[in-house]
Amino acid sequence: MGLSGTDIIVFIAFFGVVVGVSMFKSRREKTGEDFFLASRGLVWPLIGLSLIAANISTEHFVGMAGQGAGIAGMAIASYEWMAAITLVFVAIFFLPKFLRSGIFTIPEYLEYRYNPTARAIMAFYTMVIYVGVTIAAVIYSGGLTLQTIFGDIGNPTHLVYGVLVIGAIAGLYTIWGGLKAVAWADLFQGSALIIGGAITMFLGFREIGVSNFFETNADKLHMILPKDHSVLPWTALVIGLWIPNFYYWGLNQYITQRTLAAKTLRQGQIGVIFAAGLKLIIPFIIIFPGIMSLQLYGGEMTGDSGTDAAYPLLIRNLVGEGVRAFIFAAISGAVISSLASMLNSASTIFTMDLFKRHWKKDASQSALIWTGRISTAVFVVIGMLIAPKLGDPRFMGIFTYIQEFQGYISPGILGVFVFGMIFKKAPPIAGVAGLVLTVPVYGFLQWQFGEIAFLNRMAITFAVILVTMYVITLAKPLAEPKVMPVREEFDMRPAGSVLWLGGLVIAATLALYWYFW
Repeated sequence: MGLSGTDIIVFIAFFGVVVGVSMFKSRREKTGEDFFLASRGLVWPLIGLSLIAANISTEHFVGMAGQGAGIAGMAIASYEWMAAITLVFVAIFFLPKFLRSGIFTIPEYLEYRYNPTARAIMAFYTMVIYVGVTIAAVIYSGGLTLQTIFGDIGNPTHLVYGVLVIGAIAGLYTIWGGLKAVAWADLFQGSALIIGGAITMFLGFREIGVSNFFETNADKLHMILPKDHSVLPWTALVIGLWIPNFYYWGLNQYITQRTLAAKTLRQGQIGVIFAAGLKLIIPFIIIFPGIMSLQLYGGEMTGDSGTDAAYPLLIRNLVGEGVRAFIFAAISGAVISSLASMLNSASTIFTMDLFKRHWKKDASQSALIWTGRISTAVFVVIGMLIAPKLGDPRFMGIFTYIQEFQGYISPGILGVFVFGMIFKKAPPIAGVAGLVLTVPVYGFLQWQFGEIAFLNRMAITFAVILVTMYVITLAKPLAEPKVMPVREEFDMRPAGSVLWLGGLVIAATLALYWYFW
């Protein structure tokens, strides 16, 4: 399928506005704080939409829609709706602690709470996961979307072309701008994602019929799956899914970097609650179209990609010119936005937690910015080399690939943070032990008990970490709790509306669970 003249005009105009505004807004970035944390000046609309744009990318339009069309159905929406509840807790409990301390990165917090070793371990884990898993996955899913819409879905060479295009554009965009450029681009791209997804859902309902859709796919429109389900058993919802959710939304640099850049605590909290509200509508504009695509074009979902091609197929077959270019631009923008956010965060951790902390403590502001730019280029090349291999059926779809491999680090990181916040006398060795144990424990469970759903393996690993840290704390508690740094000049007045807004989001989430039970 080729682009018409109208498609080309719409596509170029969209990215002309996005790139032009973001570059203009980030034209005066001169210090590390400017480049990595947008001068700590983000307000709530930018924070909320940037969180959504950074989170929603083609691993959702490809992976989540594919899981919805495939083995999980509507149950995969739990990643979105439980994230809404998680974001409320992050706004109330996590964000004040992080903003008060004035940290650049989440691993930096561990140095203040435990010791430099804990910070270095988390920084290393995060770098490996970002470069080898999330960055590569986003590049792959973006390349697959290009291949499905504009190329031959059965030709692996076309996937490579798509990977090269996505990686090159996003790499150049990220190297030019810092977090401020990313946030302003997200303002447009986050809005476009929601509008484009809503248009796709509407067109799908028009083609199938609302009643026909719900009647034909009744077996897929349930949130609760059997306890022996291979991907998302109901037991995982009760225990396991909270672990990747709290890790991702509260402790993942790629996401929290825009909250660390909040102008005030009030702006940060309202921005996070705004994002929580937006998360409630995501399943309708991503999972519903995926299920619709299976109903309409199931016979075309062949090759290694399988149901991962569900959403792109719907766009290719249903959406007309002009509108098609807008939706494609929104999805392409999501790739660029998410990849830019990941690359910026990976370069932040490399620069601030590794380069400046261990190799060149007296680095100038210019050296920090250039280190971030060079590391960004290296990371995107590595991701592009890995990406074409991710279509292998052994990974069970790109969404499962991301979640499975994050299981190696998320239980340990979440356990160390939560335990350290609750138990003030937990010693440094407890934090280090928790971080070191997470990889071998989860790896052993995957090796010996691979039939257990990965979310349940995360829960077991999390429990082992907490028990280990508790035993160490009982044996060797700190004489006095650690004193965290305080940023005196920062406006720490909380948002007065955060509690009732958060309560409204939680109530709406529970109502949706009840309806789709």
